[in-house]
Formats: sequence, structure tokens, C-alpha cells
Amino acid sequence: MSEWFMSLHLSSLCFNTNNPLKVARFWAEALGWEIDNPDDEVIGLIPNDGTRFMLDFCPVPETKTGQNSIHLDLTTTSLANQAEMVDRLINAGGKHIDIGQTPEEGHFVLADPEGNELCIVEPGNNFLAGTQTLGAINCDGSPEVGYFWSEALGWPLVWDQDQETAIRAPDGTGPLITWSGPPYMPKRGLDRLHIDVAPGADGNQEKEAERLIALGAKRLDIGQGEVSWIVMADPDGHEFCILTPRTPIDS
Repeated sequence: MSEWFMSLHLSSLCFNTNNPLKVARFWAEALGWEIDNPDDEVIGLIPNDGTRFMLDFCPVPETKTGQNSIHLDLTTTSLANQAEMVDRLINAGGKHIDIGQTPEEGHFVLADPEGNELCIVEPGNNFLAGTQTLGAINCDGSPEVGYFWSEALGWPLVWDQDQETAIRAPDGTGPLITWSGPPYMPKRGLDRLHIDVAPGADGNQEKEAERLIALGAKRLDIGQGEVSWIVMADPDGHEFCILTPRTPIDS
């Protein structure tokens, strides 16, 4: 296991979805990752490019309303590669959407089969240099949330300007997690995508919850009942979960 892992690590990014397998297949096509358990209620997508967390697709009855507070930025290597990726994801069930972007911005905004937004970033984007296809988990949020997650995960800030922040794993691998700063989107119910973190195999879930509360998080009751995970909110009120202790994915 990498020496820099703290007591808490990013375990997965969870999509709440009406059709987990359909959405997982789209993202498997987008990232080239492998579907782990297609017959289970929760579908997992396993990275094969050195990324140290999974994507999980969890069934919910509620449909998507409004723009998500989290979306993924996918990188490309050339204009031809960008065009090919756009066409391939349209054929996989995606669609073009307009969220106010301009042609000068150079990226394409798509939605997956359930409307979850994603960006196909232009080649040569210096901010995402050195990342894999999954370049960034792009979040709506304040600088305080960027500072919170930097402390929570032990990931250093790699950007902190103009009320925008970004963090990345200490060894400089994997995607960035970014927070876009103001203006902030209104929160409409539970977030469609949320971060799941977990203590290491020898860690303590409750102690980690208390540590994050001291950093500005709070416990939430969203009607989860008796479950093995702890539901919490970051300083901006966006949900995340602390899972039971487990070995990080690269161990």
C-alpha cells in the first residue's frame, strides 16, 4: 500500500440511478473500466488505469431534477480523439446538452443516459495534464470545502485561486477533485452523485466521523435507517458517506 495513505481514503464515487446497469455500461464505455458485479443491486465499475477508487451505481426511485453538483471531466489526446469520444458516447446512450457553455471553451458537454452531466475536455488542457481519461471530479462548492477535503484525505491543494480549489493525491496520480467556487447552484434534495470514503482495514469508522466533524462536517439523517455506513454532509451541505473499514484499492 502507498505510504501516503492516511487513515481515510477515497473509496468510490457513487451515482444514484434508476437503472444502475444501464448507466454503468455507459461509463464503462467512457472510461474503459470493467463492470464488476452486473447481477448485483449495486453495480461497481473497477478501474484498470491506476485510479484508486471505484464508481458505484446505486438504485434509487427518484428521478434526476436540475443540474448535478458533481460532474466528471474526461480528457482527450487530440481533436480527432475528442470527436471520436463524443461520437462513441452518443452511440452509447449519451446526448449533447447546453448548460451555457460557449464554442470558444473548447469542450463538449454531454449527459449520460439518465442526464448526468459530463465534459469531454479539449486536448492540451494544462490543468488536467498527467491525468488519465478521468481527469477530474468537478464539484460545485466553496473554497472551504476544498480545504475540508484536503485535510480529510491528506491530499494537498494543487490550485487555490479566485475562490476555486483543487486537490490531488500526494504522489500526483489519478484525477483531481475540484471545486468551482461562486456562483453556487441551488441544492435540490439529495445529490445525485456523492463521494464515499472509508478508513483503512485497521481504521475506526466512528473516530473518522468525529475527526471530520471537527473539520466542519456534520452527521445527517436522510432516512437511511440501520446501515453500515455513516451519512454526513460537508461544510456546504453536500452529502457523503463513511463506509466500513477496508483496504485501499491499490494494496
